[in-house]
Amino acid sequence: MSAPAAVNPILWNGEFLRLLDQRLLPAQLQYLDCRSAGDVAHAIHEMAVRGAPAIGIAAAYGLVMALREAPDALDRASQVLADSRPTAVNLRWALERMRGHYLQHRDLAALEREAIAIHDEDLAQNHRIGELGAALLPAGAQVLTHCNTGALATGGHGTALGVIRSAWSAGQLKRVYNTETRPWLQGARLTAFELQQEGIPAALIADGAAAHLMSREKIDWVIVGADRIAANGDTANKIGTYALAVAARYHGVKFMVAAPSGTFDLRCESGAEIPIEERAASELTEFRGQAIAPAGYAAFNPVFDVTPASLIDAIVCERGVIENPTRERVLALLG
Repeated sequence: MSAPAAVNPILWNGEFLRLLDQRLLPAQLQYLDCRSAGDVAHAIHEMAVRGAPAIGIAAAYGLVMALREAPDALDRASQVLADSRPTAVNLRWALERMRGHYLQHRDLAALEREAIAIHDEDLAQNHRIGELGAALLPAGAQVLTHCNTGALATGGHGTALGVIRSAWSAGQLKRVYNTETRPWLQGARLTAFELQQEGIPAALIADGAAAHLMSREKIDWVIVGADRIAANGDTANKIGTYALAVAARYHGVKFMVAAPSGTFDLRCESGAEIPIEERAASELTEFRGQAIAPAGYAAFNPVFDVTPASLIDAIVCERGVIENPTRERVLALLG
């Protein structure tokens, strides 16, 4: 098992939740104190906390605080939290698990323990995903990753970046390339921060440079996370993932999705049923409040895209590896 992550983005002190404000990284390490479900929902929507597993964990603690304040707030608080980011299925999964637990036991202390269990389980799952994913890589591997899928996006260690951390710890990894990941620059700000903190050899590339990189360098795997995986293996992830999968297939580069089993949504038959969140045009037309496009210019700003299962070589979760995913293979592993 690799060393603990350098930064912990989610801290629960028994009374309120402290979330590392990832909008300020890498320049500042500053935490937000969330004392209500509304505070947590706002932090999720405004991207102070992001990454599908981390969002689910934060929402679980948010529900604990809501019911401590008002025991009849279950439905209202659940809806507020669920509406904060509609694509990430971990958010809905965590809320449904917490709701079911409370409706069965009506015990706030037990509900808090359930939120802590969700947090702890995610960390354990990430380490298992890291081991299974790293086993697929050749010695001296060069990999490309997108967005941020490390300790900052999860309960610790990470999913796709957890595979990279585990491979580095095992001596299998030569170099990581990571995209900048516009428009929020999670790769340039967050993934680069985590890789540098851990001394993993890495280089940043522009989003549009990925195909060129694959044509010039030996890239063994593209490794990404997921926000929702349909029953047939179609995968929603950060915008730009689909383009990476297309480029990878053309250049003979393997493509891996790393995510916990809670990311699968077996009620979604295919990626066509996954809701794709669109955000404000200003995220594209402005940068930190400064206009970079003509005033009033329209923008199309989907936050996620869907990569067809046919372009994915392996989906890795804590239960095992699904190679060349199909509906039958997904259901065989997840039941």
